[in-house]
Amino acid sequence: MDDSVYETQTTGNQSETRMYNRGRTPQQLGFSPLPTTTSSNVETTPLLASPVLNEHSHTPISDDASDDDEREELPFFSKENFIKNKWTLLRQLKVILLTIGTLICIIFIMINPEHEEHWTQVSIEPNSAGDFLLHDVPDGVKGQQVGITLLGPFKDIKPNSTSFLEVHIGRRLVANLSVDIDDLQTHTSEKILTDVEIDDDTYINHDNKTVDMMLNYSIQMFGLTSSENVCLPVEYSYIFTARTDREEVCALIVLILVYGLIIFDLVHRTLAAILGSLAAIAVMSAFGSRPPLEKIMTWLDVETLSLLFGMMIIVAIFSETGFFDFCALMAYKLAKGQVWPLITLLCVFSAVVSAFLDNVTTILLLTPVTIRLCEVLNLDPKKILIAEVLFSNIGGTATAIGDPPNVIIVSDKEIASNNIKFANFTAHMFVGIIFVSFAGYGLLRFFYRNMEDLENKDPIEISELKHEIDMWKKAALRIVPISREERVMQALFLQRVAELENKLVKQIYKMKRRKHRNFKETLAELEKKHKITDKSLLLKSGIVLVSVILLFFLHSFIDGMHLGLGWIAIMGAFMLMVLADIQELETIIHMVEWSTLIFFAALFSLMEALNELGLLEWIGGGVENILTNVSDDKRLLVAIILIIWVSALASSFIDNIPFTTAMIPILLKVHKDVNIPLFPMVLALAFGACLGGNGTLIGASANVVSAGIAEQHGYGFSFLDFFRVGFPMMLVTNLVAMIYLLICHVWAEWENETS
Repeated sequence: MDDSVYETQTTGNQSETRMYNRGRTPQQLGFSPLPTTTSSNVETTPLLASPVLNEHSHTPISDDASDDDEREELPFFSKENFIKNKWTLLRQLKVILLTIGTLICIIFIMINPEHEEHWTQVSIEPNSAGDFLLHDVPDGVKGQQVGITLLGPFKDIKPNSTSFLEVHIGRRLVANLSVDIDDLQTHTSEKILTDVEIDDDTYINHDNKTVDMMLNYSIQMFGLTSSENVCLPVEYSYIFTARTDREEVCALIVLILVYGLIIFDLVHRTLAAILGSLAAIAVMSAFGSRPPLEKIMTWLDVETLSLLFGMMIIVAIFSETGFFDFCALMAYKLAKGQVWPLITLLCVFSAVVSAFLDNVTTILLLTPVTIRLCEVLNLDPKKILIAEVLFSNIGGTATAIGDPPNVIIVSDKEIASNNIKFANFTAHMFVGIIFVSFAGYGLLRFFYRNMEDLENKDPIEISELKHEIDMWKKAALRIVPISREERVMQALFLQRVAELENKLVKQIYKMKRRKHRNFKETLAELEKKHKITDKSLLLKSGIVLVSVILLFFLHSFIDGMHLGLGWIAIMGAFMLMVLADIQELETIIHMVEWSTLIFFAALFSLMEALNELGLLEWIGGGVENILTNVSDDKRLLVAIILIIWVSALASSFIDNIPFTTAMIPILLKVHKDVNIPLFPMVLALAFGACLGGNGTLIGASANVVSAGIAEQHGYGFSFLDFFRVGFPMMLVTNLVAMIYLLICHVWAEWENETS
């Protein structure tokens, strides 16, 4: 008979398991560090456990003698001390460098005043010109450039336009805008690019340092209407900046630095985006165009942030019903415990739903189910989630409403005027995505060909215990022990960690004597554990969720419903909170992925700042210059190849929404000037921008949402984890899409001329 007694002692930030024999002689079994805590209390928990420890034990065995040797003092500047503490020293160096960089950005923002737009209202008579002076030209005439923004009843230039507004800077014609004389009350902003270089001929008064701007309003005298005798109302604003090409270079450097912080995991991706946004605004300040705080707030995509927040609230309440556990059990039954049928089912479902529903919403709903399902099957959730989100982006490319770049393209009025509508756009994209999906699935089977890489190395009971221990440790770290109650709570969490570690020791010993269970035995045990816990709440949550999803789908087709995705999600969340009668609202709020929301806010600010610095226009201008220098017989071929790969690579590293917005006017200009068919170029842009989001972790919104939810559940994956699978997937899928476009639109010429 074994009379041994096992105890776990928690002292400060350490836990220790000891075995006592009949003579109470202690024998140390294991030692494990716990999260740092200010508590100095000693908690003793008697436990009965097995004295057996093997290489699979979660609690490593320590050697007191070796620890004493390592504590010997070494000279601070010695080579041995540097080697021993190199990671600590490198971390401190990182903090110092980031602190210096942040201070430099703050100083640049602080010493440069905000640039506020001052609007001047003018009125111009028909067939006449108005001269206006642009004041406050900076010192140093040479090398300055002026940027002008006009606000008036402008429209896209059409062949039958009868009225135009010519904009002259000195003796140079810099813009020719078409005026809608039948709707003079509607004002559209037209930004004339800030590349108008000032020379001596521009000035009319060197002493007063003013620049001459002439607005010439002309009307062709045929088909006269009553509106043609009315003056043209115009508002203008301008800014002088230094003539330099360094803005784009600085913007590119900022983008590279942000990705360096994320790729090497130097800081959390949310902090990296915040620092990048700060650096971009500092660069704008250095070039004399510091934006006001009010303008920065307009850069945030409130629609997307509202959508994410509302759906996170709905999913958090929905998870309290046990529905996700039940879905995981049903999927386990359907796949009969087989891994690849299950992965295929998840990928197909993710792709199909994302084709008709916003892929961010799809991932918000699928990720909790997938994580629970992987826990049931003892799989590594990280790789399954990556596969799922990749096919969500692929599926969203198939239709005009599945991905934001597609929505932007089909919503553009001038693209629609070229007979590129919802139906023919979706038809061309859907056929291509079928081939892309098969290629992507084949590549996924190749990457995950080793089934052992998908499975956890430990049995399911051991992996669940290890995961629970990690989650309790993280929970203890989140507590700031200021009050007495908080110190007690942290001590309880640490005691729970010690109890679970000893339970892990006992479980490992039991697993040695247990036979492997078959599918039926596992299913029977899971059916006992995973059930619907709150049917009333499930009914309420189901009604609200189905209503929200239905409105998501219908809002694109019903003109009378003046609600966006953000409004629908927010109102659905409010309605569910009322119906569910949540008393402990803090619990639901705590489940919201605040770090993900802040990351998106910082990312929107960063991308808009880079756009203001001219990075996207620089990329688009390079594409335009290449296409204009290609021979006529090869222009369409080069255009498809160039647009799809530039879009794919750019969308992998910058947000595809502002990139798509910046590329559309360039494609329209190339179509008019070079006479390249518009439809193939638009399709190449859509394929590249949507599929390019699979290239990196922050290439698409769904990627970040999936990573944030996985991190909240303790299964977060890094930038490199995603990059190893996502970037090759991006290359292969875009290659297939390129071949599809070349066959259909270069060789077969399928609906090239749509206008």
